[in-house]
Amino acid sequence: MMDGRAVGFGTAATAAEIIFRLPDAADGVARATVWLDLDHHREPPPMLRVAAGWELRMTRPPVQRLEYLFAVEYGDGTQAMICDPTNRARTPTAFGDHSVIEFPGYREPAWLTTPGPPGSSASFAIRAPRLSPDVPVTLWSPDGVPDGAALPLLMVHDGPEFELLTSVTRFSSVLIGAGRLPPHRVALLGPGDRNRWYAANPAYSHALTSVVVPKLREVTAVDGPIALAGASLGALAALHASTALPAAFGALFLQSGSFFRADTDPQERSFPGFGAVASFVEHPGPAPPAGAGLDVGMTCGLAEENLDNNRLMAATLAGLGHRVTLTEVPDAHTFTGWRDAFDPHLADLLGRAWHPGRLRGGAGAARMA
Repeated sequence: MMDGRAVGFGTAATAAEIIFRLPDAADGVARATVWLDLDHHREPPPMLRVAAGWELRMTRPPVQRLEYLFAVEYGDGTQAMICDPTNRARTPTAFGDHSVIEFPGYREPAWLTTPGPPGSSASFAIRAPRLSPDVPVTLWSPDGVPDGAALPLLMVHDGPEFELLTSVTRFSSVLIGAGRLPPHRVALLGPGDRNRWYAANPAYSHALTSVVVPKLREVTAVDGPIALAGASLGALAALHASTALPAAFGALFLQSGSFFRADTDPQERSFPGFGAVASFVEHPGPAPPAGAGLDVGMTCGLAEENLDNNRLMAATLAGLGHRVTLTEVPDAHTFTGWRDAFDPHLADLLGRAWHPGRLRGGAGAARMA
């Protein structure tokens, strides 16, 4: 919960409104705006000069928590992005700490504080032709399982970041310990040259399906279908790879996918890979043979720019014959929002993938949750 309200002139929030406040600093602020992790292609809202500093009132977006920074320009012309000095609540991100407001009713996932065996990890790199640098991999295994035992495998794009910011292997450990998921391994894949690799790049998709997956099957015994997870561009890359070799994966977990389209995402045209991404999104692979569609779990934040293109992609994949569930969550394009959606949505997907008898529903229907 945001605890800055106790500071005299400070940021405050109600169920319907947020009042951002930045007190005057000793070195003087000449201009201030609020940077929100929502719409990155619009000018951030300017703050107004008031007697004690700077202030901005805004309607609460459809989120249970909100990450933000102040973008300030000082009198000497220097600029900085700073956390809110009146709000002691912080959250780690891939770009450093951000201030965070947690609205009444928000709760962190219970598994974050549930004891679970830590497991063990081994790191190595996989060399793939036509791809540079090598693909870094950290392979996590649960405790108490013999090295040669065949287990299901979850592969995760942006693996190091997901481990640091979402504790994904802790999630696996706790749910294994609770009996909600079978013992399984997690392959954390480093992103390498991320914007190039993940932007619907055939070289990466070929490397992942024809080199990385076979190598993982060499170094560890895999039981059942492999699940592949990713967020943002990592979700796009996961879907693109599944069309390169459909038999490589049995389930996809796609969070806030960067499924850029010319009609819904013109603001992304400056992204170097926009053309390749938009072309793939328009035709994301052929329809699978009857009964052979993927089980696809999708989540996207209600306050995200990507929400429209995720809705359209869910409908497209369902129309092709895949089993699709899209869940819209009360957060934005954040690691914490992705983490908070693991339970139940990733847990349910993995349960279905690794226990086929529990599969509910048929192919070709996009379900909204």
